[in-house]
Amino acid sequence: MDASVQRSDRVAVYPGSFDPVTNGHLDIIRRAAKVFDKLVVAVLNNTSKNPLFTVEERTELLRKVTADLPNVEIDSFRDLLINYMKQKDAQLIVRGLRAVSDFEYELQLASTNRKLCEDIETFFMTSTPKYSYLSSSIVKEVARFHGPVVDLVPPEVERALRGKYGSRPKA
Repeated sequence: MDASVQRSDRVAVYPGSFDPVTNGHLDIIRRAAKVFDKLVVAVLNNTSKNPLFTVEERTELLRKVTADLPNVEIDSFRDLLINYMKQKDAQLIVRGLRAVSDFEYELQLASTNRKLCEDIETFFMTSTPKYSYLSSSIVKEVARFHGPVVDLVPPEVERALRGKYGSRPKA
């Protein structure tokens, strides 16, 4: 167990691919950091996906955009979430819900995780309405065609996206 965490601390894990981290993700991170003693934002290394950013790039971007949050730790994992939770001595999973369509999938995940370990609870946070439409997939699609993502992602992520997709050619 991490020496900076007491056994009575409420440790939560916010797992995801974060490819890339959006303002919607950051909103959930900031709000969850106020609720829990420690929040571990865990980048999933999902081998079934073809991510734009490497795990290392995603964790570094998350570190930059959460640097002002002292109780937030950035990490990555490639195991079952429940196994990772046990490693971190965490009891709560944080999941963001944007729309009703997210709920069915998230409920399946929460139920499966509860079946695997009944001591783990899932904490659902609804997105702030201004980010309810936002996803990493949408951000990548807009950025790929050189559309403006300034209001969708933190500045560090916007720069990283421009680096991946290049700048729009001058007319």
